[in-house]
Amino acid sequence: MIRAFRGEFLSVSRDPRTDPEAVRHEEDGLLVVEDGIVIARGAHADLAGRHAQVPVETLPGLIVPGFVDAHIHYPQTDRIASHGEQLLDWLERHIFPAEKAFVDKAHADAVAAFFLDELLKNGTTSALVFPTAHAQSVDALFEAALAREMRIISGKVLMDLGPEGLRDTLASGRAESEALICRWHGRGRLGYAVTPRFALASTDAQLADAGALLADHPDVLMHTHLAENLRECAEVEARFAGAADYLDVYDRFGLVTDRSVFAHGVHLSDRSCARLHESGAGIAVCPSSNLFLGSGFFDFGQADRHDLRLGLGTDVGAGTTFSLLHTQGIAYQAAQMKDERLDPFRALWLATAGSAALLHIEDRVGSLEVGQEADFVVLDPQATPLLARRTRGATLAERLFALQVLGDDRAVARTYLLGRCAWNRDKT
Repeated sequence: MIRAFRGEFLSVSRDPRTDPEAVRHEEDGLLVVEDGIVIARGAHADLAGRHAQVPVETLPGLIVPGFVDAHIHYPQTDRIASHGEQLLDWLERHIFPAEKAFVDKAHADAVAAFFLDELLKNGTTSALVFPTAHAQSVDALFEAALAREMRIISGKVLMDLGPEGLRDTLASGRAESEALICRWHGRGRLGYAVTPRFALASTDAQLADAGALLADHPDVLMHTHLAENLRECAEVEARFAGAADYLDVYDRFGLVTDRSVFAHGVHLSDRSCARLHESGAGIAVCPSSNLFLGSGFFDFGQADRHDLRLGLGTDVGAGTTFSLLHTQGIAYQAAQMKDERLDPFRALWLATAGSAALLHIEDRVGSLEVGQEADFVVLDPQATPLLARRTRGATLAERLFALQVLGDDRAVARTYLLGRCAWNRDKT
């Protein structure tokens, strides 16, 4: 089936900091989609004649690629906005008790369904997702994603030093991970990630086995946390006294490769940054979470000096919003704390093509180019009276920045998956 969409299109396929030509904008554009794949994109005046027989849907607002969340925890949905602690105490007080409930498949099913619908409501069409240590938590997420045709990457959490009710073993962690890879990886739009929670949650033997598992499956990702919080960094240093730094702990177990996605990276040494660049591993920047837990502010200047691969994550539930649109605005504020000026087009790239490249799905999603899947979001610059007032007569950059700073799920008019409307604000 062929159909077309007419409207104002904006995408940023590469980092505009180094490639200003990466920003692509058609004020009156046409996107032609066949069986969920983009087959043409350009100015309406140039393409309309060639596709005169194709039904056209005209979309108001600003159309951007579907957002790609590079780090988020679906089992923490019900613990968003949990008061009072920094990272390690917050995990013990709020998160581990909530995650223990995912031993119940029915509970996991219910949360997964709500979580994915919330992503769509906020314009997120692809995501790298932490489940829990329970295999059924992965099944629940993948079943719900498959039904919605979302592009989701996830994997059973490995934590043989976790609390009772979340603790796996070396043997069970490996066996369940292998079975889940066999059952889900490559099915529909799903992908798998080997997922040690963080260095303190696994024995040396399990970290080594995670590295072996990654090596045995060269087309899966590795997803974990790195240098998020100062107390966490101190405890890692105390336990792994022989390591050069936090990243070196993972490196010693074969977990630093070009398929590695590390969330946070707030407290990185230059040595770590050099090694990240050398390996091709990257960082999912999570500014909302870092602020909420008092962890610090990501250093974009340091990352750029080392030419690190970056994406953007909401990190719900330490993150306080499912909206990657609003998270772009929070990233701007975090950068300001390090005397950096995050350009709005670069922020959009981080939440779309940048995250897609970090997740190794940039050939499928992220920039709405020919051959990619037709996942896109219709943003409404008049979603609230304040947005409408601020964007009246504004330039493209000003409209985009206002949406990032003032916008949230109310600014997402529609979300499309494979050219099909999966969320319509005005019909829900």
